[in-house]
Amino acid sequence: MEFDLTPIWLTLKLAATTVVVLMAVATPLAWWMARTQTRAVILVESIVALPLVLPPTVLGFYLLVLLGPEGFIGAPWVLMTDTTLTFSFVGLVIASVVYSLPFAVQPLHTAFEAVGRAPLEAAYTLGASPLDAFISVASPMAARGYLTAAVLSFAHTLGEFGVVLMVGGSIPGETKVVSIAIFESVETLNYPVAHWLSGGLLLFSFVVLVFVYALNRQFPIKVS
Repeated sequence: MEFDLTPIWLTLKLAATTVVVLMAVATPLAWWMARTQTRAVILVESIVALPLVLPPTVLGFYLLVLLGPEGFIGAPWVLMTDTTLTFSFVGLVIASVVYSLPFAVQPLHTAFEAVGRAPLEAAYTLGASPLDAFISVASPMAARGYLTAAVLSFAHTLGEFGVVLMVGGSIPGETKVVSIAIFESVETLNYPVAHWLSGGLLLFSFVVLVFVYALNRQFPIKVS
């Protein structure tokens, strides 16, 4: 049985890169959502949650249009780099960040809300700036939210298919991740490889869920 490890390493690379970008994007967004009093937060929450309800092919189609050589994002990228975002690893990262955004924002949003205002106000009275209070008080108290967001985002990215197929296609070593490899193995009736890859994802997903649920039971959120 021939077994190519390249899709596995590429998938792990994609998931790790996506988590790093997501933490940078989701942290300020979740903090703003937890602290703001404006009604616009409902609209922002709905936009963030869209990937949870949209069919991946629909999301993938619009990302394909935006990231394409003539798209709103893709066209400037071609001018700057002379390369395309579609059917590239960078394009996959952008698509994965959008697709997994709610899995990072929602745990962080919940964790930041649980911090409450009292600890921050105490930090302010001691002379801390808003940034100092966020780094030294809010972030440590929301550590479980960060961990949950990172683990869920990583696991969710591993299982992407529709969005990855639409934006990245199947270029070996560049965009051919595990989910695409499984699909192609089934198409070619190479069931042994499909079983190994699918079983690996199934086991990893189960372990992730056990970890997250155990974490939530051991350290329940207490709103201040």
